[in-house]
Amino acid sequence: MEDRITYLDYNYTLLIVLLVSLIFLIIGILYSKKYQNLENYLIANRNIKTLSLTTSLVASALGTWILFGPPSAATWGGIGSVIGYSLGASFPMFALVFFGTKLRKIFPKGKTLTEFVKYKFGNNLFKLVLILMIFYMFIFLCAEVTAISMLMNYISGVPLWIIAILVITTTLTYTLYGGLKVSILTDNLQFFIIITFILLSVFYIFSLNSSETYLNLIKNNSNQLISSKYLPNYTSGLTFFIAVAATNLFHQGNWQRVFAAKNEKILKQSLWISFLIIIPIVFFMGTTGLIAISLNGKINPDLAFFSIILKKNTPLISIFIIIMALSLTISTLDTLVNAISSLIVVEGKHISFVNKKNNYLKLSKIILIVLSIIAFIIASKGFSILYLFLLADLFCCAAVFTIFNGFYKKKINEKNSFISILIGLMLGLLLFPSPDFSESILIGNLISKDYFSIIISNYLLFWSFLLATLAPVIVIIGYDSFKRR
Repeated sequence: MEDRITYLDYNYTLLIVLLVSLIFLIIGILYSKKYQNLENYLIANRNIKTLSLTTSLVASALGTWILFGPPSAATWGGIGSVIGYSLGASFPMFALVFFGTKLRKIFPKGKTLTEFVKYKFGNNLFKLVLILMIFYMFIFLCAEVTAISMLMNYISGVPLWIIAILVITTTLTYTLYGGLKVSILTDNLQFFIIITFILLSVFYIFSLNSSETYLNLIKNNSNQLISSKYLPNYTSGLTFFIAVAATNLFHQGNWQRVFAAKNEKILKQSLWISFLIIIPIVFFMGTTGLIAISLNGKINPDLAFFSIILKKNTPLISIFIIIMALSLTISTLDTLVNAISSLIVVEGKHISFVNKKNNYLKLSKIILIVLSIIAFIIASKGFSILYLFLLADLFCCAAVFTIFNGFYKKKINEKNSFISILIGLMLGLLLFPSPDFSESILIGNLISKDYFSIIISNYLLFWSFLLATLAPVIVIIGYDSFKRR
């Protein structure tokens, strides 16, 4: 068996992970002792100001996925995927400027998006969206724990399960104790760690070479990735934009922060600033994938960023990455944990199998512990959950137009809305690729691939997301046009 390369001593890595996790745990517990009430747990007493809200929105949005996703996508999807990822990650902040302020006016005492869905669309669609939101956020939680565990294993060989249990246990403890109030506090601290790391990474990577040299390097070795004639630049860019933008509009963590803002002016300012901060960060991470694949055409796409940043195998850089990755992970995990918990607390009474006399806060904590155990099992096995993540994205894409179009319609037909989502989901699933992305239910199984153009059969994920998103638009607009005749 070949000796694997490690970038930092096993024990040092474990010590850093333990210390960073415990620091956030201790800060969280001590801070939240004086904020032990349900309003603080769910919406931070609706008293968050611009700086805290901005840093919390950015830190919550930028999980460990930015170290893996954008660079990996860039190695095959080109500059288009970098642009699509950047705009997709930031677009929810732009959209919430309008949707968020609208919902605050409709529900001045609101706490969740699902409250609006139940009020506007009825009970059946409410249950569908509730399940969709919890499923998506649970998959996101699994992805973050898996990513940090695999990164620590890559750097120093620490077993996946050790990192998973440390990160989950510490984050779960302080978040279930302090709720949104403590989540925002830790986000504020983590934001400055993240921004510092990104700035230093930019300086470090471009100090190895000038940006002009890197541009020439990409032109010489991977020119198709920045070529206007390279079709994946368009298909992958649009796919990532649709998928990332749509799913984050169903992220309850974002909606909690919409309601937590002290007033509408603070909300708008924070969202606009967050929008402008997120774009260049994700764009930079994506460009590291273009650089990495140009330096080494055989690089593992998932490790594109690390192949550059760890090139000199400097222990100090490894320590820096560990602290950065942990900050990204913990800031996202505490947001997801509190977001799922808040949905259960607020909507528990509407779930038929739940006893209406239950303590929903206690129930939410029990459910979160169970979900965290499942996430730990998934992360400790090193399963790839990208496929499930894409499936969760598809569900969100099928619902996004129907739900958010309802913000501006006086009358809603629940049955038609429900059908529009089902049609979008059904068409998306028919073209949704198999795990190896070579075929789908329709293409390659029900009907031979020979009957389809390569423009369709080679870009199944793109067409799947496009149909899932556009079909409900056509159904809703078609129904409204027919009704007016």
